[in-house]
Amino acid sequence: MTDQSIDIFDFIVIGAGSAGSAIAARLSEDGKTRVCVLEAGPEDKSALIHMPLGFAFFPTGTIYNWAFDTAPQRHLNNRVCYQPRGRTLGGSSSINAMIYIRGTKADYDGWGVPGWRWDDVLPYFKRAEDNERGADDYHGSGGPLSVSDLRYRNPLSDVFLNAAAELQLATNDDFNGAQQEGMGYYQVTQRNGRRCSAAAAYLNPARSRPNLAVETNARCEKILIEDRRAAGVRYRKGRETKIVRARREVIVSAGAFQSPQILMLSGIGPADQLRRNGVDVIVEAPGVGKNLQDHVDYTVLRRTKSPHPIGMTLPFILGLPAAFRKFSKDGEGPLTSNLAEAGGFIKTEPHLAEPDVQLHFLPTLVDDHGRRKHFGGGYSAHACVLRPRSRGEVRLASPDPMAAPEIDPNFLSDEDDLRRLMRGARIMFRIFEAPAFADFAGPYLYEGPGCSDEALIADIRARSDTIYHPVGTCRMGTDDRAVVDERLRVKGVSGLRVADASIMPNLISGNTNAPSIMIGERAADLIRSAA
Repeated sequence: MTDQSIDIFDFIVIGAGSAGSAIAARLSEDGKTRVCVLEAGPEDKSALIHMPLGFAFFPTGTIYNWAFDTAPQRHLNNRVCYQPRGRTLGGSSSINAMIYIRGTKADYDGWGVPGWRWDDVLPYFKRAEDNERGADDYHGSGGPLSVSDLRYRNPLSDVFLNAAAELQLATNDDFNGAQQEGMGYYQVTQRNGRRCSAAAAYLNPARSRPNLAVETNARCEKILIEDRRAAGVRYRKGRETKIVRARREVIVSAGAFQSPQILMLSGIGPADQLRRNGVDVIVEAPGVGKNLQDHVDYTVLRRTKSPHPIGMTLPFILGLPAAFRKFSKDGEGPLTSNLAEAGGFIKTEPHLAEPDVQLHFLPTLVDDHGRRKHFGGGYSAHACVLRPRSRGEVRLASPDPMAAPEIDPNFLSDEDDLRRLMRGARIMFRIFEAPAFADFAGPYLYEGPGCSDEALIADIRARSDTIYHPVGTCRMGTDDRAVVDERLRVKGVSGLRVADASIMPNLISGNTNAPSIMIGERAADLIRSAA
């Protein structure tokens, strides 16, 4: 390849996910700054991406899902757990359940990083948001990201919320408002009943700009670092290896698993890992890949006599043609469901200052990420520990950039996480046993309310897994072991930033898509202010 074939941009963004889409769109707004986005996956063309219920058809590896496996989890019976991640424009925002949650004020204040307290980040959440309820002290309108109430609510979701009310659990109609605690319906990132991914919100509307180039099926091999400055990116597209160069900066937005992998492949990371894999050490950065945090999740499943569940039931299957017509014509009906329609945030002990467990209710049987199929009707409830103490790691498994990283969440390595998960499970049992469910209830698929603590622990170790919120592996901070500083600049290299969920010092209390978009919005401002 000759120098004449190498294209030059002001900024190169690696990854077109939740943060990367926002960064690229914002940086290209002036019409002059040349921006290139490299996305490892294909275009987001599948109808199953844009039809909200379609994400249920991505439980296993497809071209849109990385479908990672973890290292054997020693506290989960040495099981290899499953880590689906989006592999297309929009990243995981194109295959997630679309729940819009920001976390709490205490989450961001607790990060202890200048410029990232709640009062600093709230304006970015509001700037990103176009909430159909309108603007107020907590919400924005007119932003790129559509946030809406569900257009369809399964009758079983109402039953779940009625059951929660019978237990005197508080009601909350805005988990992103004055307080998080309570039960209710989630708002979702949808527009006119269709998924509003980060690509739909930011990237696709910007692609008509001549100064924005979007390369799909472009797998990053390494960042080119010259004299400790990020000078470009080498990537693979099909059988061809290409290079793009950056006049100003390279921004890594490949997510909590692949951002540290890309840094390590480029010579930035723990020296022992790099040398073991034959990678020259450019910057010894022991924090790269460390501090992995994720929401460990346990699911209760129960059969039902109700005719309303979504799934492999005769009433649902027979209703699909009409449901598809309704969705196609009006953007309404059961195909607009995000499945995890209702839920909330609870305190598993009354003395707690904030909720420590999140619940998601689904009017369907979702077992092992939907990979274990069940015929017949049922419903499920998930409990996840909001601020887990367990810490894991992402390691470089191979010098081959086409290989997956080694992912070790180290779930339940801290006993406190297990105790909170047990308490959350007991609360889910109580909700399922409330009078509101009496006319619908069938047998439990696994453990139920009468189980001993020993049996519950055994079931948790046998079945619990991620609810898809990995963060923290390129931690932001002011200390020596932080990977990036408060302006998201990689320490030890100029012209290089990381901007995605990997920079979170601690996991926020809830779903991580909205915070990742906020990080992208704030990163774009930090980058522009450095010009």
